[in-house]
Amino acid sequence: MSDAAPPHPDTMAEPLASLAPLLTAWLPRQRWFAGKGRPITGLTPVTSTELLPDGALLHLLLRVRQDGEHPGDCYQLLLGAQDSPPARLGPAFIGRPATGPLRGRAVHDALADPRLATVLLERLRLPGRLGPLRFGREPRTNIPAGLAPRQLGAEQSNSSVVYGDAFILKLYRRIAPGLNPDLELPRALARAGCTRVPAPAAWAEAELPGEGSELATLGVLQPFLAGSADGWQLALGALGMAADFSACARALGQATAEVHRTLAAVLPTAGLDAARLDRLAAAMTRRLEATAEAVPELRPYRSALGAAYADLAASGTGGPVRRAQRIHGDLHLGQALRTPADGRWSLIDFEGEPARPLAERRRPQPVAQDIAGMLRSFDYAAAVGRAEGGSWAERAREAFCEGYARVHTDPREDPLLLRAHETDKAVYEVLYEARHRPDWLPVPMSAVRRLAARADGARRERGTAAAP
Repeated sequence: MSDAAPPHPDTMAEPLASLAPLLTAWLPRQRWFAGKGRPITGLTPVTSTELLPDGALLHLLLRVRQDGEHPGDCYQLLLGAQDSPPARLGPAFIGRPATGPLRGRAVHDALADPRLATVLLERLRLPGRLGPLRFGREPRTNIPAGLAPRQLGAEQSNSSVVYGDAFILKLYRRIAPGLNPDLELPRALARAGCTRVPAPAAWAEAELPGEGSELATLGVLQPFLAGSADGWQLALGALGMAADFSACARALGQATAEVHRTLAAVLPTAGLDAARLDRLAAAMTRRLEATAEAVPELRPYRSALGAAYADLAASGTGGPVRRAQRIHGDLHLGQALRTPADGRWSLIDFEGEPARPLAERRRPQPVAQDIAGMLRSFDYAAAVGRAEGGSWAERAREAFCEGYARVHTDPREDPLLLRAHETDKAVYEVLYEARHRPDWLPVPMSAVRRLAARADGARRERGTAAAP
């Protein structure tokens, strides 16, 4: 591969100037674009690399400013350009530049073009560098050439392409300097012999000018678990047949504990002393206050929910020292896959919550954060599947904790920590649903009422009352 230096921003100005009006209109319509609802006020090229000559396949890292912010978020784009694109690329069409080197050509999202998606796989098969781009590969992994690509339609904060039902390439759209945990953690788990997570086969990174020596992770190629169903589908299927989900939840809890135990063994951990618990509870309290201001339905429960955080902070004085470690960071039923042949669970998507800064997502956290996320996911499944009463979700929650306790520390042995994290997750869900899916707001509000009642009950048992 070429060892050429990255182009100077001045040399990227002309093609970007011709693309800017098109991208300014196209970016806000993409599901992975984080700045919806705010006008784009500027586009600045970070890197520009031709993967095919004459602009036929252009890799672009682009700084997007909104509302005058500086420097703005950095996004990864892969653009194809053709004179006469096939009709099937219509949904991926961005526009035809009126000026510049791509003038008159149809510019589109390259991932939708199987020919261009194949070029990406070939780059990943051959470790090396191309300008600012770096391509790495596990040496013992066999990645055949010519695997037919298909883009997955369910985009979130990233875009994915499946190659021949053998591999899946996840490309991150919002880019920051540093090692993405979606590459870091599965690679560490694979090298430790943990088979609960698909091992990275290859990856792409980039040097970001002016960001120091730290490479930014652009994408990861991993084995594709063909035929697997995610936990969300399986839970809804069980609910549709009025079937119990406890056995599946118990096995999922065991798989989660195996991953946590391995991560604690191979990556640094930290003690959760009183000072750190204070900071953790204070951050949760700030999120609660901000959400209560934005969502009036939450305000009657603010005092009781805040008591869960106060109880956690108080438990750090004279109590046992808890541990923090690397975790999944955004665990729910959709992040777990079960293969039908052996019923084995695997965990995927270790990126964490993409809206949080990368440095924060890479910090050690209590495993209770992951466990709370899964417990909340059971509640969501029960609501969507119209379970009668709360027994289905409660059985699944208990079974998950039972399976987890077979391998790792029983999360129910630290109820204050688990309750605080589950409360924090429910508060996050309240804000998300109020903003994006108001019809779903009753789902987290049901949990809010339950958690508030539990906090009030605990206070009464101790002979104290929640602060007004």
